Amino acid sequence: MTSDSQSQNMAVFCHLGGLAGYLIPMGHIIIPLVLWLIKRDESPFINQHGKEALNFNISFTIYAIISGLLCFILIGFILLPILVVMHIVFIIIASLAASRGEYYNYPLIIRLVS
Repeated sequence: MTSDSQSQNMAVFCHLGGLAGYLIPMGHIIIPLVLWLIKRDESPFINQHGKEALNFNISFTIYAIISGLLCFILIGFILLPILVVMHIVFIIIASLAASRGEYYNYPLIIRLVS
């Protein structure tokens, strides 16, 4: 079992792993998934944050695909930058909550992993 500080740090990394998608293809899903799978049994705090981060990044991938398709009717060009800003802002908010030891639920997500 990890200490509270270690659990909080790992939860923060689960959320910040979502930013890896801007550097590594599918990194925004792979990194939170790997961290969650490795550490989920060590702490309920890590388990909840890992699932939340994974659900958020999968949901936003779906939204990005839909927005990309909507580029054919031009509205996607407006939606994609909004999605990027929302993605980054929500990850920062969730990371700060995890670092304070608080649970955080992302808005606008599809709960696929439970």
